[in-house]
Amino acid sequence: MLDERALFVGQWGLQGKRGEYENMVVNEGRPRLRALLNDVQANSWLNAAVVYGYFPCYSEGNDLVVLHHEGELKGKERVRFTFPRQSRDRRLCLSDFFKSKDSGQIDTVAFHVVTMGERVSEATAELFAADKYREYLELHGLSVQLTEALAEHWHARIREEMGFSGDDSKDLGEILDQGYRGSRYSFGYPACPDIEQQIQLCELLNPERIGVKLSEEFQLHPEQSTSAIIVHHPEAKYFNAN
Repeated sequence: MLDERALFVGQWGLQGKRGEYENMVVNEGRPRLRALLNDVQANSWLNAAVVYGYFPCYSEGNDLVVLHHEGELKGKERVRFTFPRQSRDRRLCLSDFFKSKDSGQIDTVAFHVVTMGERVSEATAELFAADKYREYLELHGLSVQLTEALAEHWHARIREEMGFSGDDSKDLGEILDQGYRGSRYSFGYPACPDIEQQIQLCELLNPERIGVKLSEEFQLHPEQSTSAIIVHHPEAKYFNAN
């Protein structure tokens, strides 16, 4: 699930002449990647972990209401997410992709938090402090893309558990371009820009179990961590709500 183009070009800034991307990948990108992965393994820099869950829910206008699933409060509101709606185009809102309260039906929403752990953040900081900028950029870039790769991998796991992984493309490039049913939305991005709502997500998942905490600025720490709401509706694709 590692997006090589995003790593080699976007993170590492590797460049080749027009039409020579594949040669650059074979001769420079992958050898450097293999060497760095060996260093990562030898130094135990990664402690990858995931916490995730499925929750009953319904939509109410622009809100997604997550319900208690057990105990005396079963069926009652647990947390509520409010999403912006487009002012033009299709006037989409994330809540539209879930069954409404008026339908009388309960839907399901999944959330996850993934992380590469604290050690790789410490290792990148040590490289930066030692003025080893190239090594810093390569390790930092790899850790960022591995976080995305784990999130993509776990989204595939969730699709499998929900029973529609058969809709997935067989091509990795198409998978990385949303070649599957539904979407994975992270807070802070165009469809759900309010990162403060990670408070509700953390209340549901308790990511401290895997060493991930939410800062006062509503950012996940360690840095190499990401969260998402998993929307299973077949029409759910990326869009800008602004």
